Amino acid sequence: MLLIAGVIVVSGVLAMTIGTPAHAATIGPTPPTPPAVAPGITIDINGIDGSPSASILTLLGITLLSVAPALLLMMSAFTKIFVVLAMTRNALSLPTIPPNQVLAGLALFLSLFIMWPVLTDINHLAVQPYVNGDMTFAHAIDVGQGPLRDWMLSFTRQEDLALMARVAGQANPADPASVPMQMLIPAFMISELRAAFVIGLVIFVPFLVIDLVVAAALMSMGMMMLPPVMISLPFKILLFVLVDGWGLIVKSLLESYGGAG
Repeated sequence: MLLIAGVIVVSGVLAMTIGTPAHAATIGPTPPTPPAVAPGITIDINGIDGSPSASILTLLGITLLSVAPALLLMMSAFTKIFVVLAMTRNALSLPTIPPNQVLAGLALFLSLFIMWPVLTDINHLAVQPYVNGDMTFAHAIDVGQGPLRDWMLSFTRQEDLALMARVAGQANPADPASVPMQMLIPAFMISELRAAFVIGLVIFVPFLVIDLVVAAALMSMGMMMLPPVMISLPFKILLFVLVDGWGLIVKSLLESYGGAG
């Protein structure tokens, strides 16, 4: 009996073992799960509250610092002031005194003094609304260039604008608002250089007279081997100090822009 029972049990186990693969084959393989798609890379310009993010402001600040020298030279009073100061130094026959760093520093702070109202308007109309999230970047650029454009147009000659229009093969602008910036910037620089050379010529004349008088005196005394600059330099410095030359030049530059501050 026990032998018969064992045979039955073994037979049942073998039947179950043999039937399992057949049953599994009827189910079929599980279809593969599609891979998860990673989200794309996005750049969020605005922060949570709608104001520009700190990273964007940092990027804009670095970009502004990189182009600041070009902006300072092309769209401010720096070029005219520096050229006038350099020509004054040459008129005094002092090619290295004051050094270029001193002249550039003086020109920089005089430019800031002259353009402070323009910078204030740009900050009030464009920079602060953009930082507060009330204005888009493109709109801020469009609004911010308005005060700077008006200031540059007020010191740009119409002849220089017409020159740039002819070179570009375009008609003369109908009104100041239709002058593009790519035409206004070089025209403004040409006007500034012309005004700087006019002021420099006026500064050169009295020092040239001193050089001529000293040279004539040395020739009459037969001292032809003595450089006239050695004799005329003290007289030119004395004249420049007595008339308060630096003060007169700075005052003339500020008045040429209608004052400032």
